[in-house]
Amino acid sequence: METFRISEAAGLLGVSADTVRRWVDAGRLPADRDEHGHRRIAGADLAAFVREQAGRDGPRGRFSSARNRMRGIVTDVVRDTVMAQVEIQAGPYRLVSLMSREAADELGLRVGVVAEAVVKSTNVVVELPDHD
Repeated sequence: METFRISEAAGLLGVSADTVRRWVDAGRLPADRDEHGHRRIAGADLAAFVREQAGRDGPRGRFSSARNRMRGIVTDVVRDTVMAQVEIQAGPYRLVSLMSREAADELGLRVGVVAEAVVKSTNVVVELPDHD
């Protein structure tokens, strides 16, 4: 069974290790101790926790078929006369969106604004990281 250290779980969730420790201490996220006394989180438990959080904090009152939502901060907006390129940092992920300038202006997108990137794709590539 796959298990994760607190720091690994934090990296996967895009939060600090202290946040994961608080969730474990509060009983929200189950963890066991290994032979060295370090807390380990079972992969299945982490996945269940993520699913629960996604359901709890999902779109509020919105109806959409898109399920991939990442909340972040706008770090750059480049506008020309017709188009705008908007960059969002969502946790460790950098997302870039191309949209009409009119849409960017109507949304009031500028550096420092909190925004949600919504991704809908029929093709998603899944890769496994190298295990050293």
